[in-house]
Amino acid sequence: MKFKYSGVIFDLDGTLVDTLGDIAVSMNRALSKRGFPELPAEAYQSKVGWGIERLAFLSLPDNAREAAGLVAQDAIDFYAETPLVHSRPYPGILELIGILKQKKVKTAVLTNKPDPVAQKVISGLFPPGFFDDIRGEILGEKRKPDPACVWELLVDLDLTPANTIFAGDSEIDMETAASSGCFPLGVSWGYRSIETLGKAGARRIIDKPFELMDFFK
Repeated sequence: MKFKYSGVIFDLDGTLVDTLGDIAVSMNRALSKRGFPELPAEAYQSKVGWGIERLAFLSLPDNAREAAGLVAQDAIDFYAETPLVHSRPYPGILELIGILKQKKVKTAVLTNKPDPVAQKVISGLFPPGFFDDIRGEILGEKRKPDPACVWELLVDLDLTPANTIFAGDSEIDMETAASSGCFPLGVSWGYRSIETLGKAGARRIIDKPFELMDFFK
């Protein structure tokens, strides 16, 4: 059976894996090292998604944001040491990807998390070869919401925007999907509200991973 969609690109944090606990611990260690106040874990929920340096910038006091680069590098180092203490795939995600693979649907991960850490998270929580491609942020290369990072991935996977779903939990993901021409699919179990996803252009929002299979019937 030929489906309208041949591939799904997934965001990582808040979409495939609940990583907020490990992100919060790493950023708080970095803030504390530089003498800045730590934040409660839930405060990071609205700040993640743009990359580690932007997260550091948003986590610092207004009068200290020039230290974002230093704090970001510290946080990356801390995070790379222990990225999987609290992080877990969301319920149903492993089963969903397994079914997509059975149906020969190509799957990829595209995240603004630093690439070495993204690779560690995926390899630590998912079976080898579970995804066709995994791409995190690499210094000097395009990242979400720039559509170029999506188009490069599509070329490598022999997909087109018209036959690819982009699934994510944030406005960054919906903007990336829309600008690249992919189908913008929001997930409600992540770090942003349904209202935020809708305003950012989500054409559908699902509440459970298996609802994604509606596109492959």
